[in-house]
Parts: sequence; C-alpha cells; structure tokens
Amino acid sequence: MAEVIRIHKDDNVAVAAEVVKKGDKFTVGSQEYEAVTDIPAGHKVALCDIGEKEPVIKYGYPIGTASAKVAKGEWVHTHNIKTGLKDSVPYCYEPAWREAKAEGEAFFMGYEREDGKAGVRNEIWIIPTVGCVNNVATALAKQAASSVRGSIEDVVAFPHPYGCSQMGEDQENTRRILADLVNHPNAGGVLVLGLGCENSNIGELKKYIGAYNEKRVKFLVCQESDDELAEGLMLTEELAEYASAAKRVKISAEKLTVGLKCGGSDGFSGITANPLVGKFSDRLIGSGGTAILTEVPEMFGAETLLMNRCQDEELFYKTVDLVDGFKNYFKSHNQVIYENPSPGNKAGGISTLEDKSLGCTQKSGSAPVRGVLAYGETVKEKGLNLLSAPGNDLVAATALAAAGAQIVLFTTGRGTPFASPVPTVKISSNSGIAEKKGGWIDFNAGVLAEGEDMDTVAERFFKYVLEVASGRKVKSEESGFHDMAIFKQGVTL
Repeated sequence: MAEVIRIHKDDNVAVAAEVVKKGDKFTVGSQEYEAVTDIPAGHKVALCDIGEKEPVIKYGYPIGTASAKVAKGEWVHTHNIKTGLKDSVPYCYEPAWREAKAEGEAFFMGYEREDGKAGVRNEIWIIPTVGCVNNVATALAKQAASSVRGSIEDVVAFPHPYGCSQMGEDQENTRRILADLVNHPNAGGVLVLGLGCENSNIGELKKYIGAYNEKRVKFLVCQESDDELAEGLMLTEELAEYASAAKRVKISAEKLTVGLKCGGSDGFSGITANPLVGKFSDRLIGSGGTAILTEVPEMFGAETLLMNRCQDEELFYKTVDLVDGFKNYFKSHNQVIYENPSPGNKAGGISTLEDKSLGCTQKSGSAPVRGVLAYGETVKEKGLNLLSAPGNDLVAATALAAAGAQIVLFTTGRGTPFASPVPTVKISSNSGIAEKKGGWIDFNAGVLAEGEDMDTVAERFFKYVLEVASGRKVKSEESGFHDMAIFKQGVTL
C-alpha cells in the first residue's frame, strides 16, 4: 500500500510520500484509492475528479485551477494545473490574529555588545566599499588568519561587485546593506576597506554607519596607502587585540533574531521543514525573541494570510505596499509576476506560485506581524517582522543578516551549500537529501514524514538552534563558506 499525505481535510489533492506507480493502492482516511498514473515522490495526486477550471485545493486553499480534466488518482502537476492569480488584487484588512503564546525563558551563550545587541559569533569582518578592492579584502582575510586567537572565531572578507557606478535608490541600498553589516553584532571587529574614488566611499559610508567604537571599526583607503596589505594587516591586528577579549555569557533569547528563508523546495517542504520552522518561530517569539520572514515574491498567493495577521491597520497597509511594490518591480521590467521560475521547485513537486507560497509562509508560524521592513532597514520591533527582499537565496539571506538576524534558518528539499554573513542552518524537508548531502544539511525535518511527532522534533530543533547561537558551527561554517549578495535593481553607469 503506497503512502500519501493529505495536509488539510478540505484538500482535493494529497502528496505522495514515496513514488506511486500506476495501479498502486493508497488510503486517505478510511477511503481507498488507486493511482491511474505514476506519481513521483513529493508530487500531488487527485483525490477526486477535478473539472477543467475548477480549483485545486492544498493546505485548505486553492493553489491554482485545473487546466484540463483531472481524474481521481491522477498525477497533478504543471501539465494540468495553472495559477489562478492576477496582477491587481484589492486587499481588505480582515484581522485574524491572536497574541503569541507566552513560553518559558530561554537562553544562549553569546557576546554582549556595547550597543545592547548580542552576537552569536565573534569574528573579524573585512567589508569592501566597492568591488575594485575585493581581491585586497580576500587577500587580507587570508593573511590575517594568524590574528584568530582568544575568542575570535574567524577573519572573513565579504566581496561584492557594487559601491560605484550606481544611481539613486540602488546606490542607497548598497550603502545601507554595507553599513548594516558594519554594525552587525556577530562582528567583534570590522575593517572597512575603500578604494578612494568610488561613489560609496568611506566618507559617504560613515554617514550611514553612524556612531561607532574606534577600537571595533577601522577604515583603510587603499589609494591613500603606500602598502594597503601591510597597513591592512596592522589594522586587523589592532582589531584582533580588541575583539579577542570578548567572552561568551548567558543571554536571554529575547535578544535573538532569526531569519526565515527557503529554497529548492519540494512537495515535502510545506509538510515537514517549513511547519517545523514555524513552530520554532512561535517558540522564539513566545520567549521574547524575533523572527524575520522575507522573499516577498514567494508570499504571492498567500499574502492575505500575512496581511490579516498584522496587529493593526497601519502594518496591514505597509504589507500591501510591500507586496504591490514587488509586483510593480516585476512589471516595470516586463516580467510575469506569477511565474514559479525554479526548475528545482517544479521537479520537487511545486506546480504553481500559490503552491510554493502557501508552503513558504508556514515558516512564519502563527504569531502576529509586528513590523514591516524596507530592504536595508534593521529590525526595531520584537516578534514577527516581514522584510522586503527577493526570493534569490544569497540576496535574501544577506538581507536578513543586514536586518539584524544573527542566524538564518534555511529550509530545502533539494539541498544547497551556500552560506550568508551569519550562520545559515540548512533544514532538509526529506531524509533522502539529508543522507545524500550530509556535508550540507544541518537538521533533518524529513523524519516528520516518517512518523516522528512534531512537538518532539520541534523541541529538539529549538535546542539545536540555541546550540548554534552558543557557538556550535553549522556545516557551511565548517566548510569555511561565507557569502553575501546585494540586491541590484538599478542602472549601472
């Protein structure tokens, strides 16, 4: 008997937990079915006849309409379902939220910073103001490895191709992201490396950085230095002298901010990994902490669920602007709004953007929305925040770090080795990818599809993330990976 999973009682499709062959029998509740086509693992099977243009229901909501007649027991995917979404949607605030459940206190061992923030790492970061000095920054990080001592955990360069030949808001975004990283609490010391003639030069960037501790943040303009490598090494040594004295202390989880992201999703993502992260988000918020959900294009189709969780009408309208702003961004570049662009998503069983979004937004749990952030803006309100950023993994994860997340939780059904400026926890939606890519995956949520209890797994996962916050390295850190990417939207001169 094949195993399939119906997520919601109102669904007219179920998800194959394993490959189902034509003629295989399976049961949902007390009813027995027979597959009339082959159904790949993670893909959908119809639980009743679905007429052309009738809604296909998953998670209790429409994920599209049938583009042809679908027979009971038939494979449901891109060949017989299409999106039901439209470009322009009138939104109405219909509040449907409840206060987050209060949880007991939770703690991690982190670094207290002078500004009241807490770091989960004590690293030295080398941040170029412009791509022209990327190689200098990388060389400095490599040569400064000898500075790792005491509590310093790494010296990391964050090369990027921007900082010059940009205009308007595009240039502003680059400056905001770089300044956010300079001020990030995971960095015990920061060397800001400039060229000297760039638009976003050190003098300009200081306006965005604001007040800073001169022992923690150093600046070097390469065009003004006789030997930028020698001077850079001297400055990193000074930073190391300062940062190495920091010690881990017990800190309340109310100072922990975690970013929520998914990529390379499959049919199990909305059943295992994303709901697990949603449980974590609720637990963290219940302990006074903060979670940030981003990748706005992957809210399309589920955005009203988030809008109605806004704690007040002002936040509702900010969320409407968040969503409509991204739709207008797509349209301004003559691109289709409701496309599901990832071949990996489709191969994993995701058929439409609604299908992806309804699974994606489960990472936010059930807490009310307390804040809505523009790209490059840092979090100010504790609780659940929504952040403007695209679905691209590196860009979105960097935006989460820049917004203040000390850790990013990344769910995946396909696997990925990428990292971000902060520890990036990879949570697999199925056990197969966890076993195959053990060097990438940090936590296997696939056990939930195999019968393990959600509350038990959620408790284990919560403890694991606190261990990461306390210094336990994730797989990408063990591999020495650190990535960052800035959202490029405007003209390049």
